[in-house]
Amino acid sequence: MDPGQSAVLPTVREALRTLSSSEDGDCILSTLGSLKRYLGGAESPAPPGEQEEFARRHFSDVLRCLVGRLSPGWLELLPDGQLEDLWASFFLEGPADQAFLVLMESIEGAALSSWGREGRSVLIPPFLPQNYFPLLGEEIVRVLQALVDSLRGGWDCSVSFLSQVLGKACVHGRQKEILGVLVPRLTALTRANCLWQRVCWRLVECVPDRAMEALLTGLVEAALGPEVLSRLLGNLVMKSKKAQFVMTRKILFLQYRYSTPMLQSLLGYLAMDSQRRPLLIQVLKELLETWGSSSAIRHASLPQQCYVSKAVLICLAHLGEAELRDSREDLLASLMAGVKSRLDSSLPAVRRLGMTVAEVASTRIHPEGPPLRFQYEEDELSRELLALAAPPPAADSPSEHGLPVVCSWVTGRPTGLCCFLSDDELVPYDMSGDRELKSGKTPAYVRDCVEALTSSEDWERWEAALRALEGLIIRSPAAAREVSVELAKVLLHLEEKTSVVGFEGLRQRALVAVVVTDPVAEYLTSQFYALNFSLRQRMDILDVLTLAAQELSRPGRLPKTPQCGSPSPASQPSSTQASAWRAVVEERIRSKTRRFTQVMPRGSGSQLPVPSLHVHWILCFRPLVTFDLLGEDQLVLGRLVHTLGALMYLAVNTTVAVAMGKALLEFVWTLRFHGDAYVRRGLLSAVSSILLSVPAERLLADLPDELLEAQPWLADVAEQDPDEDCRVLAVKALLLLEKLKGTLLPLSSS
Repeated sequence: MDPGQSAVLPTVREALRTLSSSEDGDCILSTLGSLKRYLGGAESPAPPGEQEEFARRHFSDVLRCLVGRLSPGWLELLPDGQLEDLWASFFLEGPADQAFLVLMESIEGAALSSWGREGRSVLIPPFLPQNYFPLLGEEIVRVLQALVDSLRGGWDCSVSFLSQVLGKACVHGRQKEILGVLVPRLTALTRANCLWQRVCWRLVECVPDRAMEALLTGLVEAALGPEVLSRLLGNLVMKSKKAQFVMTRKILFLQYRYSTPMLQSLLGYLAMDSQRRPLLIQVLKELLETWGSSSAIRHASLPQQCYVSKAVLICLAHLGEAELRDSREDLLASLMAGVKSRLDSSLPAVRRLGMTVAEVASTRIHPEGPPLRFQYEEDELSRELLALAAPPPAADSPSEHGLPVVCSWVTGRPTGLCCFLSDDELVPYDMSGDRELKSGKTPAYVRDCVEALTSSEDWERWEAALRALEGLIIRSPAAAREVSVELAKVLLHLEEKTSVVGFEGLRQRALVAVVVTDPVAEYLTSQFYALNFSLRQRMDILDVLTLAAQELSRPGRLPKTPQCGSPSPASQPSSTQASAWRAVVEERIRSKTRRFTQVMPRGSGSQLPVPSLHVHWILCFRPLVTFDLLGEDQLVLGRLVHTLGALMYLAVNTTVAVAMGKALLEFVWTLRFHGDAYVRRGLLSAVSSILLSVPAERLLADLPDELLEAQPWLADVAEQDPDEDCRVLAVKALLLLEKLKGTLLPLSSS
């Protein structure tokens, strides 16, 4: 053994003995100072041979001793942090690999637990993810700065190791922590500095493919705009197939959780360089193909559709007319297919989405053609979509580009063309001759209202009759019963002849009053499938039935007792006509409907007649000459299902509830896999209505098999249905089902 080695060993042994036991701060300080000589950091360093021997054989033992003594009380043996600074210098100035391994051993080993909470807090916080990865980001910037300085000095350098470290951190889900430090620093350093830009490009190019997706999604999220993203990535998407797949496919088509600013950064990045712009055109084609796919519309949730719609409009905002011209036919075909499918949707939000995108996209894709216009009520989403696209080119005049197409959404189909001439020809109406309605025009009897609404050419009297009708029906129920079917027919076919404020509400409330006063629900249900009715009228029938059922089920409502005695001859000029109508209606009902008889709510305290509920089950499963519930008229089917669920819920505490529940559950089971989300929502709501309205003991006694089959279906919907509302409704139904079982479990055990 050489003299240098024999001199180091006794010194280290004595120092370790002192450090392990002494509580004298000055003694500990002197001992550490003597050991510091072997690190070369003292004023009189040890000979190189002794330094090498210390580093190779004894340094790790000294570090373990220092870690073992670590505690706040031990570090405070000397004032002003002298001992803490000297302690830290051994880890910072000695061999880094040994220091790192000792720290890792200490964190994981039993020695860590012996320090107590205070001792652990001294060592661990720098290594917690929220602290460690920002620190790692700072160190990467520091190394990159040294690398840039070396390049300026003419040295060849490699960033491969840094790329692997960065990719490893991102793969472990720490993009936010490390890029939150790295991106702002690199954003400032790459501004007007080509050398720093090339270093950044090389840094991301060398990231392994397995980490590329995690890195790019983090960068797109952290970068403030497409300019920054372009400086950091360069033409990475043209050099790396993996990066191109992530940027043009994965983020846009397979995920939809990213924000609108992130989409703008990504697509703006593709648009900022002439080499990348062909990718943007290809992305637009694929986005519109997805947007126009009827299958995607049926199976994608509304947030997914909004995400793709935003991406389409952002692409169009960056592309010029010349770039779109070669692909115009394909783009328009996809756009029109998507518009048609969305206008056929049962969900108002989906229809509004289609109309908004169609207006903007058609103008950008084919500016020479007639501008497409829809009538819809703007909401926050439609305003956001309109703001994403750049303003269309100003047109000289409508006559040069054809007539604007104006569509309104009433029954789900465009209603035609409207020609707008110049503003100079829009002459304001002369309202000087207008006058208020005279009180003498207001009818005093229900029959007078019927006459005014059917034959009067006096529009003031017509409006007065409509406004007075609801009150007259409520005040004179006997008179209303005499002409109830005729009155329901008139109101159902009534069209607005003048600009009456609140026309639809007045008409609907009058119809509800008629149904509540006299059970003409039979007539309305028969007319639901009759000829010569629009989809709007059929949905009006469903709304009226629901509102009337709500009114009839209201607690404490007094029954309406028919007046005794024969009415005067003057009061019944159309009684024969009403009887004839009743005969026709009853015959149609018997031949086409399944009927639940009149019921009395139990425990209501009054003999309140509830209108018979007629549900045309069999006709729902085949197309009729009037409309096709299982085809293009699925909006009406959705409203029908929601109405049946509402009626089921309102039938609580009635003797017919069990029979209704069983029949409705059979109906739900037949349509449970329907492709339209609005219909599925109604079916799931109907299941909840059954569970709430039918007594628990009757459910398990009369419907055990149906409930047993419903449970796995509901569980499947709750997990896999693409529509979020359907998943929520399925979970609620499952909870009701579990609660039902829990309620009856004590009864069965007893």
